Amino acid sequence: MAAPMTPLFGRKAAPTPAIPAPAIPAATVPDIPAPMAAPPAAPVTPLRTLNRSINDVRAQVLARIDPATVADMPAETLRPLVERLIDDIATAGRCQLNSREQAILATELVHDMIGLGPLEPLLADESITDIMVNGPSRTFAERDGRLVEVPVRFRDGNHLLNVAQRIASAVGRRVDESSPMVDARLADGSRVNIVVPPLALDGACISIRKFARRTIGFRDLIEYRSMSEPLARALEIIGRCRLNVIISGGTGSGKTTLLNAISRMIDPTERLITIEDAAELQLQQPHVVRLETRPPNLEGQGQITQRDLVRNALRMRPDRIIIGEVRGSEAFDMLQAMNTGHDGSMSTVHANNPRDGLSRVENMVLMAGMSLPSRAIRQQIAGAVHVIVQIQRMRDGVRRVTHVTEVVGMEGDVILTQDLFTFEFRGETRDGLIEGRYAATGLRPRFIDRLAHFGQEAAWTAATLGP
Repeated sequence: MAAPMTPLFGRKAAPTPAIPAPAIPAATVPDIPAPMAAPPAAPVTPLRTLNRSINDVRAQVLARIDPATVADMPAETLRPLVERLIDDIATAGRCQLNSREQAILATELVHDMIGLGPLEPLLADESITDIMVNGPSRTFAERDGRLVEVPVRFRDGNHLLNVAQRIASAVGRRVDESSPMVDARLADGSRVNIVVPPLALDGACISIRKFARRTIGFRDLIEYRSMSEPLARALEIIGRCRLNVIISGGTGSGKTTLLNAISRMIDPTERLITIEDAAELQLQQPHVVRLETRPPNLEGQGQITQRDLVRNALRMRPDRIIIGEVRGSEAFDMLQAMNTGHDGSMSTVHANNPRDGLSRVENMVLMAGMSLPSRAIRQQIAGAVHVIVQIQRMRDGVRRVTHVTEVVGMEGDVILTQDLFTFEFRGETRDGLIEGRYAATGLRPRFIDRLAHFGQEAAWTAATLGP
């Protein structure tokens, strides 16, 4: 409603005398229906004005709330306070924000104060496994094995940088121009990598590998079409019979998930020691010692590597040593552990096929600086590793076990292997799903005596050859 006009020079206008209307006989009034009144037009708020109002309210709310006071406050307690404050500020400032806009602003503010801002809805979505932020205006997520762009935006580069710095500071690290790369872990265990300018040209980049809230077993992997029932049964036997296993695959192929599934077959009386860069394993046994590497501090001191932890684990009387991922010189110590009475040890490695996985382990042993000939290193590998399980994320988004390969031994300077299970490609459906068959080769493994020792020979025969 327009404000009443103020008379010039502050004087009140003289009242106008009312003139009485002449009386008209009722009979002379025509019987004409009154026109319908048009509905009042809804007020249209320009977008710039609305954005300015939201920004003004946001700034006032942040100015009135001490971040240190609400840092440990649960969202259920903080949200009503923020909503009430927004309503008071909007009413006092006559900001044109309706109830829906106020609720959205309250959610954003709560996420900014005690969460990770616009990323919070993606972190809460259990169907999303990976989140990739490429600057303030482009965000992608992996859902059902496929990458899709999601409508998540940050206000500007500084907003995104603040979220990245909050992630780093939570684990005692910093990320800025002097230290533009950092690996961190969220409170729920999700793994995070951050790269900020000047290395990231279009704004900070955040990559989050979400931590699975529930443990996935072989039954789930069968339902996800990652393996067949006979193949799952064979992997269960491999886990029970204390075979040394290396799981090979590309980034995001499901190596850790498969390692978790195989580890569920371990006897609960065994003492397990896990070694990881970022804790992701979810072992269910009661006697588990979890070790995690430590990066150097701001002065470049105090770093603890995976190799340091593997060496120390050998002094802790482990039954099995499980390394989340072998990346460097710790491969030599892992082989030493497998060859010195710690049967049943497991690890993962990045490789495209089982043969490449063996080559990767050999190259990583060379990174340890050991002046050993290639033949000696390959003999160590052939004597230590029993099985390589290859897993691959295929173009339809499904992660499938493509090979279960046994390391047979050495012939000359070459490591001999034989496939026990393979995935045979057969075609593609109209929906884009790959069709195939998990086939057992029927070859007799060299570790058959170990299967007999654990009473699993008949079960293996049934899984690989049928009843």
